[in-house]
Amino acid sequence: MRWLVTGAAGLLGRDTVTELARRGEEVTGLDHAALDITRPDQVERAVAAHRPDLVVNCAAYTAVDDAETDEARALRINGDGPRLLARACAAHGARLIHVSTDYVFAGDATVPYPEDHPPAPRTAYGRTKLAGERAVLTELPDACVVLRTAWLYGVHGPSFVRTMLGLQARRDTLDVVDDQRGQPTWSADVAARIADLGPRTGRTATGILHATAAGEASWYELTREILRLIGADPDRVRPTTSDAFPRPAPRPAYSVLGHARWRETGLRPLRDWRAALHTALPLIRKETQGVRS
Repeated sequence: MRWLVTGAAGLLGRDTVTELARRGEEVTGLDHAALDITRPDQVERAVAAHRPDLVVNCAAYTAVDDAETDEARALRINGDGPRLLARACAAHGARLIHVSTDYVFAGDATVPYPEDHPPAPRTAYGRTKLAGERAVLTELPDACVVLRTAWLYGVHGPSFVRTMLGLQARRDTLDVVDDQRGQPTWSADVAARIADLGPRTGRTATGILHATAAGEASWYELTREILRLIGADPDRVRPTTSDAFPRPAPRPAYSVLGHARWRETGLRPLRDWRAALHTALPLIRKETQGVRS
């Protein structure tokens, strides 16, 4: 298969290109400098030139707080961009995996959100990402997968896990929010699942899937597990509430996603978040130490 990955310099885009190359796939990764997905001419030219069998859209406006006052630009990137990609895929016979987010939900549930739960975004970011989902599903209904993920961390680039590793080295105690629950998800696991989905997209895999780790935790619980795994004292982490860290965009209190539709694809849901963190953390620490040196 020939793959084209947009947003290839980002956390998930970079891991996706790496995973596909590791598997011996023919993959081209384009960052924003190489492809602005809001430009119809650039999108058409990229898809026509590379003739991919499958496009993976990891390009996105992800500044959740900034989107509250910059919604028009966020909508161009998160809504219009995916529509242009889907149209180009339809014109050239390509399939599309489009990455979306838990922010399309209100975040006030008490049980995991199934894939078909009605969206109700509470933020500008969530509204723009929902627009992108709907555009892709409308333009390319039988040849796309919308892959929602959440609470991503990875070896490269900024993430909550890397931030906590840095803070714990400089502070005696860490005050961390305990009233937001989600699924800490390693970007490399999502990238591997994207690679698995490629041949299935438009066949056994269509519509919406949730690509988050199994299990759930609060940010506080995640931080305690980080410290435990590196041999530090988890009791240095103190629970607090979201009120202690006010943000322009409200964070979902409950971002746990259900995974029932994976059975239809012939694939299993992602592994438990603790198992993934156990594997990822030594790699993240090695990378951060290399950056500091």
